[in-house]
Amino acid sequence: MGQEDMISAAEDVADQFLRVTKQYLPHLARLCLISTFLEDGIRMWFQWSEQRDYIEGTWSCGYFLATCFVLLNLIGQIGGCVLVLSRTFVQYACFGLFGIIALQTVAYSILWDVKFLMRNLALGGGLLLLLAESRSEGKSMFAGVPSMGESSPKQYMQLGGRVLLVLMFMTLLHFDSNFFSILQDMVGMALIILVAIGFKTKLAALTLVVWLLAINVYFNAFWTVAAYKPMHDFLKYDFFQTTSVIGGLLLVVALGPGGVSMDEKKKEW
Repeated sequence: MGQEDMISAAEDVADQFLRVTKQYLPHLARLCLISTFLEDGIRMWFQWSEQRDYIEGTWSCGYFLATCFVLLNLIGQIGGCVLVLSRTFVQYACFGLFGIIALQTVAYSILWDVKFLMRNLALGGGLLLLLAESRSEGKSMFAGVPSMGESSPKQYMQLGGRVLLVLMFMTLLHFDSNFFSILQDMVGMALIILVAIGFKTKLAALTLVVWLLAINVYFNAFWTVAAYKPMHDFLKYDFFQTTSVIGGLLLVVALGPGGVSMDEKKKEW
């Protein structure tokens, strides 16, 4: 079996998977995508004092402002998750969660940590895809009205979402000299590029979902670490952030790459 035959067979498997999961995949994608915000909002409730004291000590902003910060994060994240899952005011929920990401990036000094910054940008990419999906649902309400084609903003949201999502995988590349690491980096880089440019997008995104899921369960198994240890919270944070990026990739699989992609251009050739 040649390389093209293998790719064709893999695409057939991916298409079969999509046909079977078509009704459930978008719901699973949204749940995965908002999981990190839901977990962080709940953590704000259970670690209220610790989070408030950290912000107050780091920024010397006083008790009141530190309390407002924690409250805003709690209400903003849980409220946004409820709106996304209930499919009401999704665009406003996405903008609110974008604001939470920006606020936390500054408050927790993530701006100066390249790895965490790239992961936060990947989260933003997932939200862009969610925003694009909500625009698509809004258009479907007017199914009988003639259309000039796919809306340009939605196309570029999907492009931006894809490009930002792959930043998560840039933090997983090792660049070690041993054969296994080199092979993993080469395969990972190839899949990343395919998703970013929108070529064989669904197959590449689905492969990345499987890869990232395996890495997440193996390396971020927070349930194996005692809850009182700092490593438990660190692994839990990583686990749910990674799960959110998996949700974004599942949206790519469910919705396709959008108009600004090689897959779409191929149809015109």
